[in-house]
Amino acid sequence: MKKYLFLFILTALLQTSVFSQEPEKESQTAFQPGEKLHYKLKYGIFTAAEADLQILTGDTRYDGKPIYHIIADGKTTGTFDIFYKVRNRYESYIDCNTLLPYLYTENRREGKYRHTDHVVFDHEEHKITADKGVFPFTGKVFDFPAAYYYARCLDVSNLKVGEKIVFRYFLEDKIQELTITYLGKETVECSMGKFNCLKFNPTIIPGNIFRKDSKLYLWITDDRNRIPVKAKVEVIVGSLTMDLADASGLKYPLNNQK
Repeated sequence: MKKYLFLFILTALLQTSVFSQEPEKESQTAFQPGEKLHYKLKYGIFTAAEADLQILTGDTRYDGKPIYHIIADGKTTGTFDIFYKVRNRYESYIDCNTLLPYLYTENRREGKYRHTDHVVFDHEEHKITADKGVFPFTGKVFDFPAAYYYARCLDVSNLKVGEKIVFRYFLEDKIQELTITYLGKETVECSMGKFNCLKFNPTIIPGNIFRKDSKLYLWITDDRNRIPVKAKVEVIVGSLTMDLADASGLKYPLNNQK
């Protein structure tokens, strides 16, 4: 379970979506090339890790089609880097119009654990080709960086408190599901200020890190950016918090309160 902790927190940051809906048109996407987000993962008052998400600029193409090239990096810091070093990189190449992924790669180094993968999505043939085989699928299936950016472009104005959302993504050589519950609107504070947010509760699996009754909460800005500003999860002792520390290249102004 330990080797999945950092991935789980980072993944939770990226996973909030209503996949029965369709994204907005490209001109109305919530992001643009050049956007960069920087997060800090804290255990109590100590910064345990940092994560960066960015969309590369330039005329990037995959198989002749215009795409967004997304990069998500995660690493441990300080004392945590000495005892359990993490250096992870996830890259996703998504279609500029449908926002569906074409290609996903990951390179994870977590302590002594190593994992790499090269994943190709064929949405016409409904199959995923990864390093360990071919996986058929139906409907919409994403890698988790692609899911995050797709989700940001959805219309969630009619989402009701208590409504549950089921989301499918490919990771660890299989298609997995995550259930997320919408909890309503809430004002929350992070390193960049105070924001009006939408609050969600993704399900988690108890284990060596999480208690049986552990809760995970995720706050997304209630504006046109739909950026996660904070995530908090309870562990066996204390809690872990992921906090938005910096944001640049945004398409729209943030709604932080002065």
